[in-house]
Amino acid sequence: MIPITVVDVAAAEQLVVQVLRSGAIAQGPMVKRFEDAFAGVAGVPHAVAVNNGTTALVASLQVLDLQPGDEVITSPFTFVATLNAILEAGATARFADIRDDDFNIDADKVEDAVTPNTKVLMPVHLYGQMADMGKIMPVVQEHGLALVEDSAQAVGATYEGRPSGSFGLGCFSLYATKNITTAEGGVITTSDDTLADRLRVLRNQGMRARYQYEVAGHNYRMTDIHAAIGIPQLENLETITKARQANAETLNKGLAGVKGLQLPQVLPGRTHVWHQYTVLITDDAPISRDEFAAKLTEKGIGNGIYYPKTVFDYDCYRDNPKVVISDVPVAERVARQALSLPVHPKLTDAELDTIITTVREVLGA
Repeated sequence: MIPITVVDVAAAEQLVVQVLRSGAIAQGPMVKRFEDAFAGVAGVPHAVAVNNGTTALVASLQVLDLQPGDEVITSPFTFVATLNAILEAGATARFADIRDDDFNIDADKVEDAVTPNTKVLMPVHLYGQMADMGKIMPVVQEHGLALVEDSAQAVGATYEGRPSGSFGLGCFSLYATKNITTAEGGVITTSDDTLADRLRVLRNQGMRARYQYEVAGHNYRMTDIHAAIGIPQLENLETITKARQANAETLNKGLAGVKGLQLPQVLPGRTHVWHQYTVLITDDAPISRDEFAAKLTEKGIGNGIYYPKTVFDYDCYRDNPKVVISDVPVAERVARQALSLPVHPKLTDAELDTIITTVREVLGA
């Protein structure tokens, strides 16, 4: 089986052993080292490490002091953590439809979703390519909104040369399958000194110094062990990204012209870091997306369906008064058609050839 992802953290062994031998394994100097490196990647003064990507989203919303009834606009085509964070922060979620060329929120639809209660816009930079920030930022500015970037899958991606996480509060996931991983972990990036300070206090039980409590806080801390896993990867981010980009280019060339297969694009002004290589099995394909996935699995090609439904299309959200369900036909179609193929850096040329040959065979090309 050619896996959909491969986790390789062997380069972290020495740093992890160093932390273990130190006896100081909670948040400490290794976390600070990781934060400094991550801030450099995001092009901002501050990176605040936390214990996972969902926490990054929740904490970012918490420091914006949202009140009951305040609304956050986001994408309906995303991992459930995006919606869960909005609800945990006590806000109401609204949705704007997506585009099918980048799988991100459609900036032209955002304006229609804004109400007098809208306080935050949370675009999701899905699969490794940023949303259209050139159109999104004017909406943010016109309506005086806060911007929280769900950059969970987009570490190192850029829009017109600006990195993800540098436009607002950037929220990154470092889960095991991400381009950069600490096994579990997250990061919040910002250029706002005040928000960075509040985030650091919030993650540490509300303490500025030991037993000096300033707010009702939480334990959102990252450990030095987790930070040590991530540091060598950050140092190697350019190589990791270039490998993914090369693999995606090979797949695009090899799969061009297959009927019923819409390939992913890199849109002008953007760089794509290819967390996922996601195709659409369109309605003129000889088989459905689910049949396609089953045949790939049978033939030893790992694949993933991210995500099978719009984020609110589950019983636990459908009747929630804080989830305002919208008409999102593009997101609904994409959820029915999307499938991700392996693009990770460990793929060999032979494996790429096998993926291309098998996809073309299954689709009758």
